[in-house]
This record gives sequence, structure tokens and C-alpha cells, in this order.
Amino acid sequence: MPFQKIESEKLASAVVRQIENLIVEGVLRPGERLPSERELSERLAVSRPSLREAVAELQQEGLLTTRAGSGIFVAEVLGSAFSPALIRLFARNDQAVFDYLAFRRDLEGMAAERAAKMGSDTDLKVIDAILTRMETAHGKRNPADEAALDAQFHMAIVEASHNIIMLHMMRAMFDLLSEGVFYNRQIMFRNRSTREALLEQHRAINAAIQARDGFAARAAVAAHMDFVEVALTELRKAERHEALARLRLQHQSAKAP
Repeated sequence: MPFQKIESEKLASAVVRQIENLIVEGVLRPGERLPSERELSERLAVSRPSLREAVAELQQEGLLTTRAGSGIFVAEVLGSAFSPALIRLFARNDQAVFDYLAFRRDLEGMAAERAAKMGSDTDLKVIDAILTRMETAHGKRNPADEAALDAQFHMAIVEASHNIIMLHMMRAMFDLLSEGVFYNRQIMFRNRSTREALLEQHRAINAAIQARDGFAARAAVAAHMDFVEVALTELRKAERHEALARLRLQHQSAKAP
């Protein structure tokens, strides 16, 4: 008969399974520091030896890492969707920027549609709360804060879609964006008219999700990403024109008696 004796799961194995689930579900993020051994053992209601056994297993799997004098962290490598060599190529390739925007348009549109249909009431409250913070930052005219909240807003939508593969992929993509691999996001929030348009677009995305209108949410994301693409194209054109004007000025200055 294909039946085997049922044995109690070791406490260490239960700890391993819980931490693995928190990582794959995106609750614990790459680079995040875990609580101290004492606090974590108390929260999990397990002995320190059982916790140490679990941590050792997770380290062997490459999911956790220990830093001397700092503690236990979720491995940074888990957030790397691309090799360092490929990231450097992205940074030097103009086409990568617009392919990145196209990728976001497709995946975030899908995420917004899923969030509208599948997000919990709490998920939608989180998205709405971030938009409120964006409106406050907008009034203070702080490009850095607006750019940071913009990323949080879009990631909250991806999280509300409840697709863990999409979640990890988009986190990796936003990490590259925050590092300036594709473009400097803060530049988008320095122009007054652009800032106003971006805020209205985020309001439209939020309104569609709060109304649980998946079709409208997807369309609002597409409109937003189309605007970003046009704005970036115009920005790059303006930068080229400015560089050329400076060359002309330098040349004329050199010729002056």
C-alpha cells in the first residue's frame, strides 16, 4: 500500500517553510534585515537551536545571508533579474529605455486590471493612501519625494495583482529604474506642467482601480506610459539641442577677437 507513517514536522522545517513563503510572496524583500535571533525566536515561538538550524538551511539554499555584527538578511541576489554585464548594456543603449517603457505598459496594465478585479479591500486602501501622499508631496514640490512615491504607487498596484512572478519581476525592474539605469526619474517631476499631468494620470489609475473597473484601469496605465514615453522623447531632444547650442557658443567664443 502507498501509505507511510505520518510524522510531526520538525520545528526548524516549519520555520524554513514560513520564511520561504514570506520571501516568495514578496513580504520579505531582498536586502531586508530579519529581527534579532531572540526576537525572531519569540515571534515564531521556537527555541533558538531550532531557529539556528532553520537559518543555516536557508543560508545553504542561498535565501539568507549573515553579515558580521549586523545580523541576518534576505539575500540581495534574489532581487537580481539580470546579470551585471547586461545591466551595463542597458545603461548604454537608448533602445532599452523605450523597450522598458513598453514592457511596463504591458505588464502594469495587466497588473492594474488584476488589482481592480482581485485586489482585497486592504490592497485598494494601500494604493489610495499612497496617492494621497503623492498629492501632499506634489504640493511641496519635491521631485525626489514624488519620484519615490511614484514607484511605491506602481509597486502597490503590482502587489495588489497577487501574481508572485509578476511581483518579483517588476520589483527587479523598478530597482534598476531607481538606480538610474534607464533614466533619471526625478527629471520627470521637475517640469510644472509634466508634474500636473502625471498626478492626474495617477488619479485616473487609482479611480479606476477603486471602482474595480479593470478595463479602465488598464487603459489608464497605457495612457500614463504613453505620456511618459513622449515626455522622455521631448526631454532627450531638448538635451541634444542644448548640447549643440553650447558647442556653437563655445565655437563662437573661440573665434571672437
